[in-house]
Amino acid sequence: MSCLVPALAFGVAACGDDDESSGGGSASSGSKTLTIYSSLPLQGDSKPQSESVVNGEKLALEEAGGKVGEFTIKYVSLDDATAAEGKWEPGQVTANAQKAAQDKTAIAYLGEFNSGASAISIPLINQVGLLQVSPSNTYVGLTRAEGAEKGEPDKYYPTGKRTFGRVVPADHIQAAAQVSYQKDQGCTKLYILNDKEVYGKGLADAVARIAKEQGLTVLGNDGIDIKAANFRSVASKIKASGADCMFFGGITQNKGVQIWKDVYAADPTLKLFGPDGVAESAFSEEIGKSEKNTFITNPTLDPKLYPPAAQDFFATYKEKFGKDPEPYAIYGYEAMKVVLLAIQNAGDKGNDRQAVIDAFFKIKDRDSVLGKYSIDENGDTTLSDYGGNRIENGKLVFDKVIKAATS
Repeated sequence: MSCLVPALAFGVAACGDDDESSGGGSASSGSKTLTIYSSLPLQGDSKPQSESVVNGEKLALEEAGGKVGEFTIKYVSLDDATAAEGKWEPGQVTANAQKAAQDKTAIAYLGEFNSGASAISIPLINQVGLLQVSPSNTYVGLTRAEGAEKGEPDKYYPTGKRTFGRVVPADHIQAAAQVSYQKDQGCTKLYILNDKEVYGKGLADAVARIAKEQGLTVLGNDGIDIKAANFRSVASKIKASGADCMFFGGITQNKGVQIWKDVYAADPTLKLFGPDGVAESAFSEEIGKSEKNTFITNPTLDPKLYPPAAQDFFATYKEKFGKDPEPYAIYGYEAMKVVLLAIQNAGDKGNDRQAVIDAFFKIKDRDSVLGKYSIDENGDTTLSDYGGNRIENGKLVFDKVIKAATS
């Protein structure tokens, strides 16, 4: 069972004195106790996945004894979802980011889970010069201009300095992996749906572009109404188009299960492709018969393909929490590990926000549970392998490693 730390505990304080080295935040808290915040959707369909990520983060901190050198590390898990929405909500994301920004002891912020949420929190965290590391954001425009919307990524960094990074490959990698997987399965005519969110629309657009470059016919890229009760008319349109494959750019919480059921009911021969946004038990356990037609890309690989440290992680996780982790747990674990490493590498400046940011961006050839990687100048990991997955009896099952051919 997950042991979640409630969103509480720390009195709201003014940010420290401005310092030109830290993009507007306090250069050093002067404190020997530092706080790492996590912000994830802990309600709705995302709850099992997010709790698994929190467990991974806590496990990494526990293994470090809750300390880095002379610094004691406190961990605060915040919920960026609301009961009313059943998923991440902009106002709650803002409140979480402000809470961390206003805590003088804050040294890092792990989040968000959803790229659209990070589009809101990154500028707030950036203004106080605090390191932000996401275990799961894949939207390209958060860090890179290529394949992004106009003004991205610069608009997310009001100080002009980078403060955000991720331990998961971005969607220019995932989109290429998707198209490779689709071609492997014989797709020739692709119909794309997206949930209109930053992540889903961005990934759908990238898949459309790469699919066309690689010779697939793209018959549509339609944004769906996530408030709709069903998608039977959408499903009929896809069937009438003559598509042999469908791709959904979106998340489980935006009616992923309903789309699968309705599209499959309209055409049981269609191959259905989804991204990491649906690579979770809340999706795989609910799609029913359509699972036999379903193919999912997800950055998490077969545990056997990871280094020995990862085998230890999976075994320890199962022993401690009584079940196998959701796909992103290992990324939560690594996000915490890499932040602790940045604090360690900052030495006696481990309580200096800019020193910790600098240390994060200098990480090179790190041997981790995910394999060896570096952080590039954009804040992106150099990892690029993706996993192709099937669903069997309601469970995500690893199918193959996809070496993504990015254009």
